[in-house]
Amino acid sequence: MNRRRILMGLLCAAATGAGGMRARAQGVGGVTFERMPLEIESGGRRHRFTVEMADTDERRTMGLMHRRSMPADAGMLFDFKRDGPVSMWMRNTLIPLDMLFMDRTGVVRHIHERAIPMNEAIIESNGPVRAVLELNGGTVQRLGLKVGDRLIHPMFRP
Repeated sequence: MNRRRILMGLLCAAATGAGGMRARAQGVGGVTFERMPLEIESGGRRHRFTVEMADTDERRTMGLMHRRSMPADAGMLFDFKRDGPVSMWMRNTLIPLDMLFMDRTGVVRHIHERAIPMNEAIIESNGPVRAVLELNGGTVQRLGLKVGDRLIHPMFRP
């Protein structure tokens, strides 16, 4: 896989508020993100978030760069459009993030907790995935999220 393509889609990001309706959010540099509801099934519970969609090269590249905060019930969902190995990093990302790596069905295959802001170390998916969900650092521990949990969102097909 082309290293430039991998790194372009890798800038860490996360999103905004709650709600069940689709909406738009303005990111840094004039990039607009669509906001959508998402749920995580974990341990018999459903945790609700509103995520910004990083579903184009431009949006994946911008991600959450330069944002100073994010609501607790927010995140950013990176859609890579096909299954494959994914690498992420924290360049220009100012807040610590938890990263959940999912397959095309929405099942969490790998988790990286508390990625360090501004760090350019590569964070690998450890196998083929379709998407990455970025949440505020500490969310995985706070909610008890784990590998095998499932995301409920229109992009995932059981």
